[in-house]
Amino acid sequence: MYFCRKPLLLFYLLIQAFAAGAKSHPVDSLYKTKDIQDVIRAILKTDSYSDTSKSHSNLSLLPSIGYSPSYGLEFGIILSGGKNFGDPANTTFSIFNTNVFISSNGLSSAELKHNAFSSHNRWNFQGGYQVGRTIALDYGLGTGHSHQTDVFVLNGVPLANNPNVMQIKFNYLKLYEKVYRKLFDNFYAGMGLIVDGYQNIDNQRKGTLRRRSYNTWYSARNDYPSNGYWANGVLFNLQYNSRDHPNRPYKGIYADVVLRVNAEELGSEHGATQLKTELKKYWSLSSTNPEHVLAFWLWGNYLLKGSLPYLELPGTGTDAEERSGRPYTIGRFKGTSFYFNEMEYRYPITENKLLSGIAFINIQTGSNGQNIHLFERWNSGEGAGLRLLFNKYTRSNICMDYGVGNYGAKGLFIGLNEVF
Repeated sequence: MYFCRKPLLLFYLLIQAFAAGAKSHPVDSLYKTKDIQDVIRAILKTDSYSDTSKSHSNLSLLPSIGYSPSYGLEFGIILSGGKNFGDPANTTFSIFNTNVFISSNGLSSAELKHNAFSSHNRWNFQGGYQVGRTIALDYGLGTGHSHQTDVFVLNGVPLANNPNVMQIKFNYLKLYEKVYRKLFDNFYAGMGLIVDGYQNIDNQRKGTLRRRSYNTWYSARNDYPSNGYWANGVLFNLQYNSRDHPNRPYKGIYADVVLRVNAEELGSEHGATQLKTELKKYWSLSSTNPEHVLAFWLWGNYLLKGSLPYLELPGTGTDAEERSGRPYTIGRFKGTSFYFNEMEYRYPITENKLLSGIAFINIQTGSNGQNIHLFERWNSGEGAGLRLLFNKYTRSNICMDYGVGNYGAKGLFIGLNEVF
């Protein structure tokens, strides 16, 4: 792992963060805060109505277009929205996100995710539904070994094919629903069900190409069908959540501990027990300008017993929002167990909060179940980005990040809402 540049960036983040806390700025009201829609109305001179939360839409729509040799030309739409189902003073803002895309190479996907709170936060419902056909770029198991030099990526997908990287094309269906009950202030307990299915894996490949794939090798070694499998189970959850907002928190803690038990009785190929842990901590560094935030993210997925299908193994970009691991390709590193850690400094740039910035640094490690153990070998990333306020009432941002990492990895990441 190359740490030579990391101490300088870390020092810069901490100095800037603590300096922000010492500055005094007047608190802007939400009316004085400007988002993209305010700018458009000002240009079109249609901003004569009363700009309040009741007159402002809670929906944010972002079209997307991209290209890569593997995916072809891609067209997509990202829709984000939210609503309060109770008094905002005691009820967390509920959100949903929808993402649909199609590509010229015959790939497509549709997903819907929600995180909803009932009045007084008595109940919390979290769920996700995804279906599609896609390609996974496969680099094998474990961290700390290069395999090959990385190329430039856009949103986790490389803009050039690497002949040393396996492509796995497959259909997938992924469903989960978790229900939490509030036990006392900010603390919840719950249960859930999860279904992960992968079918028609590499059906277009024949002979040597198929036999060479990591999926085929791993599946044979662990007694899985190489062309399709299921991993279905039950979830047992404990959660602590004191964040002031789910889209862009200024303060608070989110901690989630999940025990996942895959069972053959539910359709899984093999049984497995996993422990999933997640911690997000946000420090607002200025009482008069709360957008100065130091954010910390820890995500871990540990196999305690049994085995997992190859495409179910945790790794880069396999968190719930699939955004961890900038600047690397999605799935660049994976393992039977995996750990990811990131720190981010967020700060306003313009006085009206329309434009803000971030700087980040992260590390990740994974085991391969054989000679590479968890926490033994690491890979790191770092970068900076800009935020354009898209909807001030839902704290939605358009995020544009550039990152660099090991083995020549670099990339641009564009999305709606914060990475974590």
